[in-house]
Amino acid sequence: MKTLRYIVFLLVSISLHAQGPDTLFTQANTHYKNGKYSEALKTYREIEKTGRKSADLYYNLGNTYYKLNQIAPSIYYYEKALLLQPNLSDAKHNLAFAQRMSIDAFDVLPKTLLQRINESIIYPVSYNSWAWLSVFFAFLSGLFFLLYYFSQYTDKKRIYFILSFVNIALLLLFLSFAFKAQHHYDKEQPAIVFSPKVSVKSEPLLSANESFVLHEGTKVQVEKSVDDWYKIKLSDGKIGWIPKADIRKVKE
Repeated sequence: MKTLRYIVFLLVSISLHAQGPDTLFTQANTHYKNGKYSEALKTYREIEKTGRKSADLYYNLGNTYYKLNQIAPSIYYYEKALLLQPNLSDAKHNLAFAQRMSIDAFDVLPKTLLQRINESIIYPVSYNSWAWLSVFFAFLSGLFFLLYYFSQYTDKKRIYFILSFVNIALLLLFLSFAFKAQHHYDKEQPAIVFSPKVSVKSEPLLSANESFVLHEGTKVQVEKSVDDWYKIKLSDGKIGWIPKADIRKVKE
């Protein structure tokens, strides 16, 4: 009897292992290549339910939803992919195509030089990467200081001293970038409108006046949460209140 139980347990374990995320990912990719987008979507969603979070998974989900002409979830998953891997060029390219299919279009508020530098250089790099660069230059500054301390030659001591302070300066610079990138990441709360059409109110009340109308696929920034409402802000500066059920936040 114990032998039989062991065999059953072994077979179940092998079956579960065979249906692991990597195997399912391969199956989903095969469905997608064969044009079976509904089957691919179902399999990708199974992987997502296992708790797996990866830019590749979200990118493929975005592609699959796009093929199924579901614009809002397509944009949503492209945004999630870029959240994990900001420099994923394919996701950026496909996101631009998906956004062209959304109805709403808004002007972007003019940005200062500092804001443009932040958005083009600092924010695309994760705060963890900036932190690791800080650690690297901290190591170099310590190394050059030791070389300065133990060196017996005046010329070399001068060079090591200068290099030590240069690396300290770089350490402080990249450390400030890390804090700035983390602050930006924590502050930003992007969300995508999923309802075909939704009325944005001036207050968090159904009876409040309508400020403007949004359609599926539009990206907004969540500013505040009150009961069943989110206070949102658009790229052109407009602010209003929208029911939580009508949008999905990109960050979980």
